[in-house]
Amino acid sequence: MSGLTAIHQPNFFPWMGYFDKIRRADSFVFLDAVDYPRSGSGGMGSWCNRVRLNIQAEARWITCPVKRMGLGAPINQVLIDDDQPWRSKLLRTLDANYRKAPRYAEAMAVLQPLIQLPQTHLSTFNITVIKTIAAELGLKTRFLLQSNLPSEGKATELLTSLVRAAGGNAYLAGGGAGGYQQDALFSSHGIELVYQEFSPRPYGDATRFIAGLSIIDYLMHDGRPLDAFME
Repeated sequence: MSGLTAIHQPNFFPWMGYFDKIRRADSFVFLDAVDYPRSGSGGMGSWCNRVRLNIQAEARWITCPVKRMGLGAPINQVLIDDDQPWRSKLLRTLDANYRKAPRYAEAMAVLQPLIQLPQTHLSTFNITVIKTIAAELGLKTRFLLQSNLPSEGKATELLTSLVRAAGGNAYLAGGGAGGYQQDALFSSHGIELVYQEFSPRPYGDATRFIAGLSIIDYLMHDGRPLDAFME
């Protein structure tokens, strides 16, 4: 199988740009077997377990708490900390801040079962959420797991290995990838490098639009299939 392959960590209710990458790709590989990304000194916060929402007209973090793991723990071994009532807290946050949104009822019909999903592993939870919302947005991309594919190397070598394992002939890179990947390696492996070049487009009330929020915000205010929204 040939085509455009995108690769990304399984993020927590990710933003529009993440789903635009899924929309553009023929195959999307969840990078679930690399080290869990961390921010700060020893913390577990990352895009894998937190994202921003419009809370009182400001972009503020919502978080899925996870149990502390040692350095080098892969994403697919990280466990959700359900000793904390984060699910009910998130549902209350959505009700308090989005109940007047035009598609609140329709969005919650999708989101509430996902938020209450009885899953202990963060990556499995996130992947289920992403695939469900992708289907809701009319996306038909083929999804694959890094952990189920033969691959080797690190950094760019790992990416080229996964593109080949997915049967792709081109790699879809995010807009900020140029600073850390070795572009020449793709051509040396016969893989075309394509940059996403995503620019957030306002939806809903343009005067209240905040770029970079979770896809939850889009579902609340618009929710059209992405191909229709991107026309």
